Amino acid sequence: MAQALRINIQPFEIFEFEQLDSMFSNMNQQHVQALLVQNQDVFGSRRQQILELAAKGRLPGMYPWGNWTATGGLSSYAVNDPDLYRRAATYVDKILKGTKPADLPIEQPMKFEFIINLKAAKQIGLTIPPNVLARADKVIK
Repeated sequence: MAQALRINIQPFEIFEFEQLDSMFSNMNQQHVQALLVQNQDVFGSRRQQILELAAKGRLPGMYPWGNWTATGGLSSYAVNDPDLYRRAATYVDKILKGTKPADLPIEQPMKFEFIINLKAAKQIGLTIPPNVLARADKVIK
């Protein structure tokens, strides 16, 4: 899809958290225009640092969990946790009633949320088009 939209994707990897500052500096030097944080739990422990570095570099970001957007990230597209927990509860109920866990199908998440943080957009000087705001499940003002 990136090729069809003529978007250049440049992966940046880190192997130690101490590399975050230099990675963001490198991204700025290469004129990176946006950030997509992968869905890896290891980044959660450095959420605030990543959000601060992205804001400092005026880098719009898309994050894999809604709590990133709630604490200062620009946007997230993530699984709706309450829906996921409800689905898990039905599995627990079936297991407690005697169903073997191996007999239960594996399910993919069904409900996702698109969240936009307008405070974060303003902080980096970005205007979110009205049609994008209309698609958001939640807008943080």
